[in-house]
Amino acid sequence: MRPLQALQLRPLLPLKWPADKIPLLSHKRCIKHQAFDAAFDQDELAEARKWRQSFEIDSLPDGSTSYSRSSGPGGQHVNKTESKATTVWPVSQLLPQLPRLLHAGIRESKYYSKRNDHITIQAQTQRSRTANTDENRQKLFEEIQDLYQRTVPNETSEDKKRKHEAIKKSANEARIKTKKYQSFKKASRRGGSE
Repeated sequence: MRPLQALQLRPLLPLKWPADKIPLLSHKRCIKHQAFDAAFDQDELAEARKWRQSFEIDSLPDGSTSYSRSSGPGGQHVNKTESKATTVWPVSQLLPQLPRLLHAGIRESKYYSKRNDHITIQAQTQRSRTANTDENRQKLFEEIQDLYQRTVPNETSEDKKRKHEAIKKSANEARIKTKKYQSFKKASRRGGSE
C-alpha cells in the first residue's frame, strides 16, 4: 500500500486556460442561428446547382476500359469470352467536369484508388462487354449524383431565411438583455452610479 502522502491529487480543470484553448462560445452561439447553407461559399453553391441541372451521363469522360474473363455462372460462355469490364478514370480527368464543391469528395469515393489517383469500377453482371462498360459509366454517374446530394445542401427557402433571421435577432436581444442585467448587478454591488 502506498502512504497517503505519496498520492498526489490533480485538479480536474486547469487553473488557468491557455489562450488558444479558450472555448469560443459566442462563435458557436452565432452558428446555431444560421441557415444550413450559410456556411458555404454562395458562389460555389450557385456553380454546383447550375452544374447539376446540365449534368448527364453523356457528359462524363470515357475513361479507359479493359476486359477480362468473368467469374460466376454462365457456363462455357464465361470460359470463352472476356466480358468483365474494368473502367478507370484518372481523377485529373474528372475534376474539370465537376464543380469545386465536389472535388474533395471524389477522392473519398468507395471506387477511389489512392495509389494511382484513379476511380476504378468493375462490372461483370452482363454477358456482353458493352453492357458491362455501360454499367460502369452508370455506376460512376450514380456515385457522382450521390456525392452531390451529400455535399450540396438544397436551396434555403425565403420562409426559412426569415425564420433564421428572427431567431438570430431574438438570440441577440436575449444576449444584450443578459449583459445589461449583469452590468446592473455589478453596478448595484459598487453602490450604483451616484
